[in-house]
Amino acid sequence: MPDWIQVAIRTLLAVAVLFMMTKLLGKRQVSQLSLFEYITGITIGSLAGYISLDMEAEWHLGVVALLVWVAVSLLIEFLQIKSKRMRDFIDGTPTILIKDGKLLEDNLKKERLTTDELLGVLRQKNVFRVADVEFAIMEPSGDVNVLLTRENQPLTPKHLGVKVAPEQETQTVIMDGKRLDEPLATIGLSPGWLHTELEKIGVTVENVFLGQVDSYGQLYVDLYDDMLQVAAPQQKAALLATMKKCEADIEMFSLSTDNPEAKSMYEQCSKQLDAVIQELKPLLTR
Repeated sequence: MPDWIQVAIRTLLAVAVLFMMTKLLGKRQVSQLSLFEYITGITIGSLAGYISLDMEAEWHLGVVALLVWVAVSLLIEFLQIKSKRMRDFIDGTPTILIKDGKLLEDNLKKERLTTDELLGVLRQKNVFRVADVEFAIMEPSGDVNVLLTRENQPLTPKHLGVKVAPEQETQTVIMDGKRLDEPLATIGLSPGWLHTELEKIGVTVENVFLGQVDSYGQLYVDLYDDMLQVAAPQQKAALLATMKKCEADIEMFSLSTDNPEAKSMYEQCSKQLDAVIQELKPLLTR
């Protein structure tokens, strides 16, 4: 058998074995890697290259070595799941780099991280002053997570003591010009509803690159032709969905307050907004 055919067959075998081994090791092998997982990736890649190109040695020994290494990796992962001590020993523990707005120089030296590198990481997270940081922690994966001081954190409804209506997952119902029936069924909508909505904006399923439905039943589409503008009804439907969201939020405000005056005000506003929605709905759904 010619050498090039042997190399081709071995390469295909190595690709197949690598694919199966990666599926077996799980998604962590293709996301953030720990130190041992980093070593595992390099070693498995080297063994795969050995299987493909080493023409003199017994190539099946490379497959054996690959299987043994994967077995060791699975054993290490099992020990990590069962024992925190093993997790700390293999992956390491998080390191605090900033505490109460002050740099911890000893910990920076321990992680071999310069001040310039840390400041660069902070800028990537839109933090430009060390004094604004409550905690900055380097995770075992090497990522740096930052907690701002309370006065520098973004204001949220929770800070105001206000409960808001829950947001459901947006479902992708059209992808690459094809309708996806399972996401439609998940949100309780039919293919007929989808085609009706597409008719309102003057497009067909085949013209849509991506179509999504939000938690308020509003359809948003991205067309293959970026120069083509969808018809106005989509804008009207978006306005209707926004008004319904405002009404739901006002009702949630009413339920979350114990102040009788505020509750009465919210209920009155909700009724008024509902009346406006009912009056405008025929115009916004044409």
